[in-house]
Amino acid sequence: MIIVSTDGSCLKNPGGAIGWAWVDHEGPSRSGGDVSGTNQIAELWALVEAIVAHPGPEPLLIESDSQYAIKCASEWLPGWKRKGWKTASGGPVKNLALVQDIDRAITERSGPVRFRWVRGHVGNHFNEIADKLAGEAARAVANTPEKARPWRGLGARPSDTPPPAPAPAPAPVPEPEPLLTLF
Repeated sequence: MIIVSTDGSCLKNPGGAIGWAWVDHEGPSRSGGDVSGTNQIAELWALVEAIVAHPGPEPLLIESDSQYAIKCASEWLPGWKRKGWKTASGGPVKNLALVQDIDRAITERSGPVRFRWVRGHVGNHFNEIADKLAGEAARAVANTPEKARPWRGLGARPSDTPPPAPAPAPAPVPEPEPLLTLF
């Protein structure tokens, strides 16, 4: 089983720079961010990135200290989907694009994905690393906005599809042969 810890950070909630991070308990980690958002966006973004970064049939367990993110991905998402992406009260689902991308990432992954809430800031080694990386990513984007990579959804991910092949050059159109007149 692959175990990954995720976290999100927002320097000023809402509207401050955000950072997200995931940490694989057996290997790599990754983080990134955007110049403006909310803590909830950063937490959901971290989930999507973690799922997409771990394709394949092996079971994936994602740990997060965000009850909101865990409940979005594991409890509320199926009901929202059945109701046409509406909440129990009939209102719109917040952060819908990210929630739909979580659904897509889970659906497209061949192995199962499970989620587990962990208490934050109590010394959980991998949660602490994810927290540190997410905060660093948010600060990096705040200090250097050109490092931002806004969320564009799974359909816009450059790594998902290879660049299109160049179109073949059109075949040259031959000049018509001159008419020969014999006298």
